[in-house]
Amino acid sequence: MRRTAARATTGPGQDQVPPDLEVMRDSARQLLDPDSVPDVRPPSRTELDALTLKLRGHVELLAPEVEEAALRLPENEVLRFCALACVGEARGKLRISASAGLSSDIAYARRIARVLNALCDHYEDLTSHKK
Repeated sequence: MRRTAARATTGPGQDQVPPDLEVMRDSARQLLDPDSVPDVRPPSRTELDALTLKLRGHVELLAPEVEEAALRLPENEVLRFCALACVGEARGKLRISASAGLSSDIAYARRIARVLNALCDHYEDLTSHKK
């Protein structure tokens, strides 16, 4: 089993394990790809709960990474501003919970999946950004 975004203990001579964006995006795709195929059946309650928990965990791990990378950029950088706005949106989505009902829970999980995709995009942009 691959580690998705676990962090290694940092210290002298130790590096962090980078987030596994491929695994994160794959988790998000499980909810977002059915948008393009209307006849796909929604996940069961158990599957949805597990997937939502996984997506939330990915966002909780990735948001601080994106924030840290963005804060290293100059304050007037557009990339910094956009990434920090996305981090704020992600944290806001984590603070709320879905309403009662399966369809509401699916919509909530899809919102988490979309913000996870955006965080992945920002992480890639920030880590490849050259000053």
